[in-house]
Amino acid sequence: QVKVQFESRANMNCDVFIAIVYKTQVVAGTMYFIKVQVSDVEYVHLKVFQSLSYENQGPSLANFQTGKTRDDPLTYF
Repeated sequence: QVKVQFESRANMNCDVFIAIVYKTQVVAGTMYFIKVQVSDVEYVHLKVFQSLSYENQGPSLANFQTGKTRDDPLTYF
């Protein structure tokens, strides 16, 4: 759901956009840290905020890190 937000902010067009693994952190909503495959060899780490359900807002891209590999550990950032 945040692919368009990522492509716009990173100035990239991703033919591949597959979530590989994720972690969560509970805040006033949920923060998701997601490793996403964007090409055969390139990965990005996304930080996505999902507000509480009663706020009726979709997920929003809070931050991202590019230049990652499949073996890079997914950490909170």
